[in-house]
Amino acid sequence: MTVVGFHHSHEQIHPRALLEAARHAQDVGFDAGMCSDHWAPWSATQGHSGYAWTWLGAALATTELPFGVVNAPGQRYHPAVVAQAVATLGAMFPGRFWVALGSGENVNEHITGDRWPSKAERDARLRECVDVIRALLDGEEVTHDGLVRVDRARLWTLPAERPLLIGPAVTPATAARHADWADGLVTVNQDPAVLREVVDAYRSAGGRGTIALQVHVAWAPDEDAAFALAREQWTANVVGPPVAWDLDTPESFDALVPNLTDDLVRRSVLVEHDPARLRDRVAALVALGFDAVYLHQVATDEKPGDDKHPAAEPTSTPADRNLRAFLDMAGEHLVPQLREVTA
Repeated sequence: MTVVGFHHSHEQIHPRALLEAARHAQDVGFDAGMCSDHWAPWSATQGHSGYAWTWLGAALATTELPFGVVNAPGQRYHPAVVAQAVATLGAMFPGRFWVALGSGENVNEHITGDRWPSKAERDARLRECVDVIRALLDGEEVTHDGLVRVDRARLWTLPAERPLLIGPAVTPATAARHADWADGLVTVNQDPAVLREVVDAYRSAGGRGTIALQVHVAWAPDEDAAFALAREQWTANVVGPPVAWDLDTPESFDALVPNLTDDLVRRSVLVEHDPARLRDRVAALVALGFDAVYLHQVATDEKPGDDKHPAAEPTSTPADRNLRAFLDMAGEHLVPQLREVTA
């Protein structure tokens, strides 16, 4: 059966509201959760970026769901520190945590003040980090001198079961590179032909484990509200690689928004108001070869005058920031049906 999860977007949602969403996602029937790990949002409109690792401890402790996170070791995070974080969550919550290790984006990594390397160098750095993290999780003492440096590092608290190290990929070439080290693959919705190539590239190169798909959704009870939500919250994310890898601030993404068409937004987000049609559109993507799907509603749950989350500084937005309404709809119309989809 397909695992149906919910993606928790730290860039868009105050961490307190996001924790409430995780508990509600479990209540309505979701099987799993995952989250982003960003220093900054993609757009100033999104307006948040809580610390993923603190939040993950709370989410794992207050739900029974398994969780994953997408992380970029090597610049903002030293790989030994990532390994310690992974080991601690794995020890506390056996079998319920995985981490996807990617090469990162400048919007998050520039804060160290170090130069932003080329993609080839970032890929090589990632591979060194993966080897360091895996060795540490296997109980080895690690000394390494390369694109990252490690001196006599050893983890003193190890999990009984090593959490899965997943490869995140958008392109077939990246998927194929991950195949010789990753315990599984995760990607995001895009043109179905490209998604099929990503799956095929990973499997053809010997990739093992499950393949998961994150799907960006803008759902609201009527079509105009659904598209207004997508346009407001996710237009900056239409910018794809390599440009998206190299821009260094949310304002840099926002500067491109006036040039991004409605058609481009609709290609990046499933804009929908009809639950049955949304179910069918997601199911068609899952059937391309995915074992798990994580739905990401590109909205928050903050409303003007919301006294539950005063620190969030809420503002009025399309569709009344309908995250909770989406979860209720998904629990009834999406989750049970998507579990039955097979590749």
